[in-house]
Amino acid sequence: MHTSAGRPRTAPRAVLFDRDGTIVVDVPYNGDPSLVQPMPGAREVLDGLRSRGIPVGVVTNQSGIARGYVTREQVDAVNARVEELLGPFDVWEVCPHGSDDGCPCRKPAPGMVLSASARLDLEPSEVAVIGDIGADMGAAAAAGARAVLVPTDITLGEEIRSAPAVAADLAGAVAALWAEGP
Repeated sequence: MHTSAGRPRTAPRAVLFDRDGTIVVDVPYNGDPSLVQPMPGAREVLDGLRSRGIPVGVVTNQSGIARGYVTREQVDAVNARVEELLGPFDVWEVCPHGSDDGCPCRKPAPGMVLSASARLDLEPSEVAVIGDIGADMGAAAAAGARAVLVPTDITLGEEIRSAPAVAADLAGAVAALWAEGP
């Protein structure tokens, strides 16, 4: 795979993951840390990246805060449980806004990917995003990052067809990112 400038792409220097439906089982508007359940293979994939010195992070839309379904404190408690089960993560980015708020951070906008990249002192082109829906792919594309879709039961057919890369699971997504390199 090549960049638009024609240079070969190298392996990513960091990987950002969507939270719900990607690294943990999606529980809509979850405010209860006891309901956090890792996706199959998530811990092994994350630990594998960490063992290679690859920073990992989370970029997650949490519109339940804007909608009043959960508080920021509840989301933070759920994220702390995710970190306890799957961590440590080098960076967390949480968008608390609703779809009508027009913020620059809510996926598919690039804000969280750009912010996470900057916090990791990397260019977005050096970062990859793994997620389960089109908004994850859109945020990566808008930021200039690479992306791999890992579909779940809620992923739309069009999202799968338009994704830059698709993998059956997290391990396959990571393997696909490293297969792109020289």
